[in-house]
Amino acid sequence: MSTTEIQSPTGAPYAAILGIGSYRPERLVPNSEVVEAIDSSDEWIQQRSGIKTRRWAGPEESVQMMSVEASRRALAHAGLDARQIDAVVVATVSHMLQTPAIATAIAHELGTDQAAAFDISAACAGFCHGVAMANDMVRGGSAGHVLVIGVERLTDILDLYDRGTAFIFADGAGAAVVGPSETPGIGPVVWGSDGEQFDLIRQREDWRDVIASGEPVMPHLMMQGNSVFRWASFAMAKIAQQALDRAGITLDDLDVFVPHQANMRIIDAMARSMKLPARVKIARDVADMGNTSAASVPLALDRMIQEGDAKSGDTALLVAFGAGLAYAAQVVTVP
Repeated sequence: MSTTEIQSPTGAPYAAILGIGSYRPERLVPNSEVVEAIDSSDEWIQQRSGIKTRRWAGPEESVQMMSVEASRRALAHAGLDARQIDAVVVATVSHMLQTPAIATAIAHELGTDQAAAFDISAACAGFCHGVAMANDMVRGGSAGHVLVIGVERLTDILDLYDRGTAFIFADGAGAAVVGPSETPGIGPVVWGSDGEQFDLIRQREDWRDVIASGEPVMPHLMMQGNSVFRWASFAMAKIAQQALDRAGITLDDLDVFVPHQANMRIIDAMARSMKLPARVKIARDVADMGNTSAASVPLALDRMIQEGDAKSGDTALLVAFGAGLAYAAQVVTVP
């Protein structure tokens, strides 16, 4: 038996989000453009979801293009060059190639120096999963700086005639640079899944069934909205409180709340259940952007920063949930 010891990497004592950026597609789609196909109305959509408009990507606004633009803005915010990025983690469910990971192409286009690059599939919770992984990578020594991207082009798999989803889902990208910090900037993650409810949000058709049908159609998203609402409104408030507790933060210490932008009613229900103080700023990007799945949390946080609702050094709680049902939450310091 060899007596040689395997060397263990040494990372930074702490990690933090150093910069954030986002990309919003140019096309703004009001409720009036979707109501006829689903026999609905602007009033019904706003009452049910709080959504007034959403962004849908054009032909040239691919998953890769939106990710690169958001990443460049995040790098500029962090004051870093792409060659300083050691790993690229992309959270998405709408990159249409099973392999290779879109992260590799994004890393190359950005000009990283052969960074590790891979995709993760945790649906709407993907960005928070990526931040948790990046935190561990920086502190564990496997990467100095990690680029975390949440990106979706959900209109590629959206059934425009489905009354339960056509008005909800949208496109966009958000990115964050995670790197070393002298003080804790990312709290412990609280994450998990409730696979017993696997079917509440899912891709409706199996790719094999689509191919066998011979029809030139894409698989579509489906969601059991009422069940998701009941689960998320109350279960996620408990997860959010656990994230605060694990970070040693109380509601009195919290400045910003950035939940997944699924539905305004869910956001309001979570805030009530948590008894958030009125002074805590709450992200409500869903009204203008719709539900962008893995992109929603970084898009919402970046908007709050741009509009002055979140300031550098503020304490923010990120919470996300989605298909699976996968979820994740953590406390972070606003860059």
